[in-house]
Amino acid sequence: MTAGSADWEKIHPNECASPNYAYYVILGGFSCICLCGLVGNVVVLWLLGFRMKRNPFTVYVLNLAIADFSLLLILLLFSTTFIIAEVNCIFSDDLFLSLYFSLWVFLFCYFAGMYLLTAMSVERCLAVWFPVWYRCHRPKHLSGILCGVIWALAALFLLLLFLARSFTESTGKVFSVLNIVNFVLFSFIPLLSNLALFIKLRCGSQRRHPGKLYVAVLLSVLFLFIFGLPFTVSNFLLDFTTGFFVISLLLTSLNSSINPLLYLLVGSCQQCCFQCSVKVAFQRLFEEEATSEERSQVPADAVMETSV
Repeated sequence: MTAGSADWEKIHPNECASPNYAYYVILGGFSCICLCGLVGNVVVLWLLGFRMKRNPFTVYVLNLAIADFSLLLILLLFSTTFIIAEVNCIFSDDLFLSLYFSLWVFLFCYFAGMYLLTAMSVERCLAVWFPVWYRCHRPKHLSGILCGVIWALAALFLLLLFLARSFTESTGKVFSVLNIVNFVLFSFIPLLSNLALFIKLRCGSQRRHPGKLYVAVLLSVLFLFIFGLPFTVSNFLLDFTTGFFVISLLLTSLNSSINPLLYLLVGSCQQCCFQCSVKVAFQRLFEEEATSEERSQVPADAVMETSV
């Protein structure tokens, strides 16, 4: 992805060598995961965008679904193009440039999704740690403004990576350090904060159930950390010529595909049973939890104080 045409020659020293069927199997599974993820994210976009009442958290989830859908579409086009080129022994500079550009677009969507999950985590933590402020002083359109800032931040970080790759003498070190810092700030720290929040709700002095929305956010951040770690390691090692990089892309596509399934399972879970429609599950997760939990988190004396 960042090593240029030299890496392309390492991957394909002989353009018409005997076919690697293991590679075809991996890319075929890769394409199936992307197709399933695309369908799931389309369902999320349809339900939250047109069939349900919008609230601050559905704004984040809608933008996350857009980022995941775009990422999966790019990866599906990438794998399909690669398979066609491999089968027909068609490897040219134009093909390399198109794949190279698609991977930069993939990075943009990947970073945007990571930052959106971080914003959701921070807002969930604020709702618990500072319930009075969150209920009374939170700006009405904060979610929409933050989502716009997040997309711009993802583009800015992508530009920074591109400049680090193109115009610095120690290209590899700068690129690796930027990726590690980005992963720690927007994946590892949100995971720790969500775990601390979950422990506070379950083991604190006022023990209570964390709620479906908390569980969904925690699981999304957990899978982001697990499935995103191999991709970060491959970026740190600048290893884009082996099967490890392909596996890391496979896990990244799985991460973008699993969020709709998490929403469905968490929303439909009722006393360890999973039985309701997709729309009802999403309503339980986003509409009921976003209102009832925030009200229950505000102490009664605080509500009386603000009303006075």
